[in-house]
Amino acid sequence: MVGRGSIYLGTVSSSLIAFGFAAQSGIRLAPFVGAVLPVLFLLGELTFTALLHDSLQNIEFLRRMQRIRGHYRTLVPEAEEFFDAPDDDHEFAAEMGTVGLRRGPSTMLFTGASTIAVVNSILAGVGVALLLVASFGTEDSSATVVGVLSAVLLFTMHLSYESRRSTTTRMRPSGRTARLQA
Repeated sequence: MVGRGSIYLGTVSSSLIAFGFAAQSGIRLAPFVGAVLPVLFLLGELTFTALLHDSLQNIEFLRRMQRIRGHYRTLVPEAEEFFDAPDDDHEFAAEMGTVGLRRGPSTMLFTGASTIAVVNSILAGVGVALLLVASFGTEDSSATVVGVLSAVLLFTMHLSYESRRSTTTRMRPSGRTARLQA
């Protein structure tokens, strides 16, 4: 199965190629770009949200697996050889890192959702810059600065949202307690 992020990135790539062909053909590019960029942005936001949801759901599954391993570890003394203690489980720690739950602010930069957020933020910044130039006749350099600032602001908002959601997931108890609180 092809991942959600791959579908989005493939769509963005295909659109950029289509923009290139349209620009070479001499047709008016503005209506084409004006129709495609908002759709790409919306698709990117939906993909970001879906990937973040999947990551948070995976965290819950990882916690449940840890509880099962912990139970198996107590069944017989020899089980400790096969099931690491939760604090020593390097596979679990690595998995938590891939969804941005290691300690430190930079870990959010390496999640699938953040990858989509980067591309979508840049896409939005380009859209803002093009809109300023086409609609208001803004100088290219000024529009570029506003576009870059827009992209940085949007990416920061994505990271903030991702951080808040993952903090909520980290704080929420897993298993039976979580079901009782829901």
